[in-house]
Amino acid sequence: MIRAVVLAALLLAVLPLSPAHAVNPDEMLADPALEHRARVISRDLRCLVCQNQSIDDSDAGLAKDLRVLVRERLKAGDSNEQVIDYVVARYGDFVLLKPPVKGSTLVLWIGPAVVALFGILALTLFYRRRRAASPVAAKPLSPEERARLNKLLEGDAP
Repeated sequence: MIRAVVLAALLLAVLPLSPAHAVNPDEMLADPALEHRARVISRDLRCLVCQNQSIDDSDAGLAKDLRVLVRERLKAGDSNEQVIDYVVARYGDFVLLKPPVKGSTLVLWIGPAVVALFGILALTLFYRRRRAASPVAAKPLSPEERARLNKLLEGDAP
């Protein structure tokens, strides 16, 4: 029992309970309102190195550069939309964690549903064919076959 408590305490000490933000103190803006806006924008931008994290959560060098870029644009007086548009113009829609629905990103939005539908269709067809394929019914032995079988079983080979 004591081992379990010690193990649980060690795991809690080692594993973070909340995601660690990668924003360094030297990146932060002095104005709390601008810093809050920078954090909101950074949560919506994808780290191009990690690809599954926002730049706010990533420790990658490119993510740091993007965080600094966002803060520079905010200090220059850009609105949130202008900052996002600027970053998208440089890196494309891929930099957004939630890309917009448009022709070039339609595959990202519809692709998973199409793959799931094909999977469901394939499974349905597989199980229908499996159920429809009944086992071959064995027809009864003819009297000649039965006699031959009995001879084989008794040890009298033909």
